[in-house]
Amino acid sequence: MARPLIGVTTGHRLPATDRETPIYTAYTAIAENVARAGGLPVLIPSTLDDDSLRGIYDRLDGILLPGGGDIDSSHWGEPLHKSVYGLDPARDHTELTIARWAAKEDRPLFGICRGHQLFNVALGASLIQDIASEFPTEVPHTNFMPTPRSQRSHVVGIEPGSRLASIIGETNAVPVNSIHHQAVKNAAPGLRVVAVSPDGLIEATEMPDARFALTVQWHPEDLADDERMFNLFRAFVQAASKS
Repeated sequence: MARPLIGVTTGHRLPATDRETPIYTAYTAIAENVARAGGLPVLIPSTLDDDSLRGIYDRLDGILLPGGGDIDSSHWGEPLHKSVYGLDPARDHTELTIARWAAKEDRPLFGICRGHQLFNVALGASLIQDIASEFPTEVPHTNFMPTPRSQRSHVVGIEPGSRLASIIGETNAVPVNSIHHQAVKNAAPGLRVVAVSPDGLIEATEMPDARFALTVQWHPEDLADDERMFNLFRAFVQAASKS
């Protein structure tokens, strides 16, 4: 059986050493874990016209929306919070377009961190733009560098009977890392909340009737030494292989 092609969306920015030549960016750990799970990662440029984007999308068996910078609040009709950073309009457009195609056409999709938030926004949700000021909590959600990305910051409770629970293999106090300051405020219509942190923040959503549409707020690519976390990539690639 041919290995499924997994489209991984990219960021778009100017590198620190060359302020005139934009580059696409992607986490190496994402591609490596997709390949380890049996898929073939394909990076999706974030500045193409929709016709070119559709041409790439039609050749893919699954879509992975990875982590990255903040999402522009204009997509859910709010003014920007002063803490928002790393906006990438081209990436927003590309990912929102692809996410809506995938949801409508039942293309397997896995969202991580920003991708978790993006998929919810694509389907009508709004975000907490800054956890510290809009959702005060003692749970450490915003552990940015130099904290190791693999450091477990808090636990999540997973909904029994969910797809996520079947993949992870347990539901109580599952330790995860946490590297974000935005969060999903309310799950989008058609999506089910399947994991929360101890303070009630939404940590995972899924589309119950889809072949595979699952998003998590944490970064399993940095926890893949834990078989439970790598199983997320394995389950996603397996679903995509049936396309």
